[in-house]
Parts: sequence; C-alpha cells; structure tokens
Amino acid sequence: MTARRDALAALKGTLARLERGAMPSASPHFSLGPTGLDALLGGGLARAALHEVFAASPAHGPSATGFALGLALRAAPSAPVVWIRQRMLDQEFGRPYGHGIAALGLDPGRLVLVRARDAEAVLKATHDAARCGAVGVVIAEIWGAPRVLDLTASRRLSLAAAESGVTVIVTRTDAEPAASAALSRWQVRAMASPATEAGLPGLPAFLVTLLRHRAGIPPRDWPMEWDREHRRFRERAALPRRLDALPGDRAAAPQAPALPFRRAG
Repeated sequence: MTARRDALAALKGTLARLERGAMPSASPHFSLGPTGLDALLGGGLARAALHEVFAASPAHGPSATGFALGLALRAAPSAPVVWIRQRMLDQEFGRPYGHGIAALGLDPGRLVLVRARDAEAVLKATHDAARCGAVGVVIAEIWGAPRVLDLTASRRLSLAAAESGVTVIVTRTDAEPAASAALSRWQVRAMASPATEAGLPGLPAFLVTLLRHRAGIPPRDWPMEWDREHRRFRERAALPRRLDALPGDRAAAPQAPALPFRRAG
C-alpha cells in the first residue's frame, strides 16, 4: 500500500511539472549567469519561490524592472510570464514598450500584462496567477509601502509559489525592505553603460546587491550587465561609476561655454 501511495505521489508530481511545460528532470534552481554568483547561491536561485527586488531609489525603478525581467527570462525561458503592474508606475515611468521588451529577449507574445489600480489589486491578481501551474513566472510591481503588503501577504504568495511551482518576483519602488517570507531580497541601481565600438548603445548594466538570502548568504554587491543575445547576466570586469538619475524638479548642471570657431581659408 505504501509503494502504491509513493508511486501515485510521484505520478502527480510528474503531471504537475508537465502542466507547467517543464521536463521531469528540470532543475529546481535557475542560473543567473555569473559563475561566482551562481556558486555563492548554491547553483542559482530557486524556482517555485518568492523573491524580492527593490529599487535603490525611485529614480532606479526602471532598472529594478529590467533586472526582474532578466530573472524571469532565466527562470522560465519559454513558459508564459504574467506581469502585474500598479498604475502608479505607469504614471511615473511610462507604460511597458513592446519593442524594448523584445530587445531584452522576451517574446511579447508570451507575456500577459495586467495593470492594477492599487497594491491590494496587485496582490490579489498575483496570488491568483501564482496558483496557476501553467504560468512560468509572475512579476508583481508595487509602488511605496502599502499596509496590505505585510508578512502574512508574503507568506501567502510564498505558499502559492511552492504549491504550483511558479516563480514569483515582487518588485518594489519607493519602499524600504521589511520582514517577509521571500527566499531572497535584492537591491538594484542603474550603472553607466559604455557604448560599443560601433557607437551603438551598450548592454543594460546594473549594480545588484544581495541584501538577504534565507540560506544565510552574506550581503554582497555584483556589478553585472544583461547579455541580450544569450539572455543571461554576466559580471562586469570593472566597476564603472554609478548612474544617478536626475530628478524631474532639478535643472541640469550648466554646460561649459562652447569654444569660439572661426572660418578658415
């Protein structure tokens, strides 16, 4: 009787993985790309878990979003991605741009974009999506520090992710880290992206800080960039200056006066 129960449990697990579009031998972790970081994390970040991404300041919100999208591509290379975004972020940074998403390597055709009125609506939609085993990743973007996003809410998301096998990434802008059930917590800051030799825009660059990991991994900074061609992060060889965005209510620094020119010949 015990053998039959074990066989039934194994069959149910296999069916659940197939429903998610994964092979039975799929790894419970996904690699970010940089060898040193993956080794520190014990092989990468866990799927079927809750992870948090914080913008270092409101000006770095788009960078936090870009990092979260990169994590989603690493966690689910081909499965559907549900992106639930609070409308306040659209007002601050504009709506997601299809061509830009495609340039990162994410096919907009497998993206489900949900615009929610407030944080409570974001949490409800995130919990519903996280319970659907056909989804690969759920990204939830929330502005500020709403009371509804407490330890209990994060536990519910973590349990839903563990039961369905869906990876949940909650991205926070204009918020400070607080107690939660997230497996890992990250902070993201934009970095200067040097142009290529042909003068084209360089790769998206981030200064990523691991703030907390339940395995007890100590905090550490990781300068990295997103390789759009291979859809992976890679560590930068050098640490260039941070890119601090200019607030909208502050004028740009005055430019040096142009040198006078005279006509020759």
